[in-house]
Amino acid sequence: MLASVFNKSRPINYALIGGGLVLFYFLYLFQDDHWTADYLLILQKAGLLLLLSGSLFLVNFITRRNNLSKANTYAMFLFMVFLVLFPTSLSNINIIIANFFLLLALRRLVSLQSLITPKEKIFDASFWIFAAAVFHFWCIIYIVLVFISIIFHVYRDYRNWIIPFVAFFAVAVIYVMAGLIAGEGFFKQVLDDTRISFDFTYFENIYQNIALAVFSSIAVLFTIPYGFSISSKPLNLQSSHKKILYSFLIGVGIYVLSDHKNNSFLAFTFAPLAIMAANFLESQENVWFREIALTLIVAIAVFIFMVQL
Repeated sequence: MLASVFNKSRPINYALIGGGLVLFYFLYLFQDDHWTADYLLILQKAGLLLLLSGSLFLVNFITRRNNLSKANTYAMFLFMVFLVLFPTSLSNINIIIANFFLLLALRRLVSLQSLITPKEKIFDASFWIFAAAVFHFWCIIYIVLVFISIIFHVYRDYRNWIIPFVAFFAVAVIYVMAGLIAGEGFFKQVLDDTRISFDFTYFENIYQNIALAVFSSIAVLFTIPYGFSISSKPLNLQSSHKKILYSFLIGVGIYVLSDHKNNSFLAFTFAPLAIMAANFLESQENVWFREIALTLIVAIAVFIFMVQL
């Protein structure tokens, strides 16, 4: 049974999750195999797969390194399942890159609780957030999580409040230099993303609509209990769990504000929701409930994926 398999952290689990990602990735890509005739496109697809794999292991690293869940692979597995539920997230280049950068930022912000080299962590997190904004502009609101983290841990040192602006300047310089080399189109792409849209009628088929409805239900199921459970967590971990919750809410905000929406924009919520879901599943004493809940989520995700091929 799925819950029993991923209730442990074993090498076979990583192999199963990695193998599942590769399988679904290529099933989705081979709907149209024109890219196989172009070496540059082949390299691009391979690079995206590496970024997706890196995102998987970042989710696992953030969860395990910061004791955000017990020794299991639920979070990593569910992150992969959410990718399958929204297959467009497997091919959206800008979203994959931006989400990878935000995961790098989240890793640094969650580890800020240790108070080891806080200034470096604030700079790194801010730098990755602004870098993500180059690929999807509304990722810039993730910087709110940096200031929340400063309030939680190091608000007394005024220099910590200045560091995000230093990181912004660093990314701005790199961005301008890259734009001058690449041409005006590089600037235009980012400027086009700055528009706000509340149009949610973007669905190309009914299955995308169903997937969003299912995901929204899952989010409610896992987020509300997680929010109420934070006060019962160990005191030294409560701020980290709050950051995960805020990260999810900011991810929803990015999706809501973005122009030219599609379901792949929900990718910014996958990691925090997967971590919250892992906490929910491991808190359930009824083994059969865990099995049914996880199996049902996987079955729905695979079904929706297959009917869209």
